Amino acid sequence: MTELSWYVIRAISGQEKKVKAYLENEISRQKLEEDIPQVLIPSEKVYEMRNGKKRVRERNFFPGYILVSANLTKGETVHTINSIPGVIGFLGSNDKGADRVPVPLRQSEVNRILGKVDEVDELEETLDRPFIVGESVKVMDGPFSGFTGAVEEIFEERKKLNVMVKIFGRNTPVELNYIQVEKEE
Repeated sequence: MTELSWYVIRAISGQEKKVKAYLENEISRQKLEEDIPQVLIPSEKVYEMRNGKKRVRERNFFPGYILVSANLTKGETVHTINSIPGVIGFLGSNDKGADRVPVPLRQSEVNRILGKVDEVDELEETLDRPFIVGESVKVMDGPFSGFTGAVEEIFEERKKLNVMVKIFGRNTPVELNYIQVEKEE
């Protein structure tokens, strides 16, 4: 087995998925699976409430960057990666000019990034725009649907809020899930 290290590729921001697809296609076409076994875009799933509906989307931790586990001792590997459309080049290098040698990430950096990605996979998703105490919200679901109120407490670990809702002229605290409320704008 050859010596594999993690490298960071700079890509055009917003085209990371396209670059990853091109790169994986080129790896299989040139049969470089042994030299480049893994291509990764560190991302997390976030949800946001829009018009009372929960919408899930992926957000990159590092926009414009792609991680690659690779053995770059063969010259064609570096050339293959650099020739992919949308790739700007490798992040960090020892020399300037034509003999630029990409610098691998330290193991501690790799562990931190991959640990963050694994941690996000274990959690289902996080809220894109978190709630703030005192913020005005509208209840979209449940028995208090249509009421508005102010956020009193936030329970991040349980994904719940205490909202002070005015019912029959009296302020009443109500505990609601994140997905039951929407920020008032």
